[in-house]
Amino acid sequence: MEYISSGGPVDLSAFFADLVRCETRLYNALNDRLRAQHGIVTSQFEFLRFLRDHPGARVADLAAEFAIGIGATSKGVDRLEKQGWAVRQPNPADRRSSLLALTDDGTRLVDAAEETFAAGLAELVGGALDGASAPAVAEALGRLRAALERDGTGMPTG
Repeated sequence: MEYISSGGPVDLSAFFADLVRCETRLYNALNDRLRAQHGIVTSQFEFLRFLRDHPGARVADLAAEFAIGIGATSKGVDRLEKQGWAVRQPNPADRRSSLLALTDDGTRLVDAAEETFAAGLAELVGGALDGASAPAVAEALGRLRAALERDGTGMPTG
């Protein structure tokens, strides 16, 4: 399967394989660092960071951001609550949903874990991409993500 771009032909099957394997390896490497240094996994870090950066988010907001099902998202939030890192609060605008908030412990945890995450990501990406290629890769992936999100591609159906 080939795609012809202005820069020449691109093997889309190889592109897909590279993209997915890079994501998996980065995710796993960061997961190992976060677990070792903070006792959390990457998915927990991402949820905590989203809640810190989006006060008053709902489970549905997390599910949409990460393109995962509501049930899986709710279970993830349950785990954060059980650890004392997040709480559900009544939503005054919709009694059927809750607003999510970080606890003080959750805020401290995500702030500390963010340093580990950022340093690890910089090391892993910086070791493979030079100063000229990193911005081009970031721009290309940003455009691809925006197009997929704009069209609602890949959202769970259930």
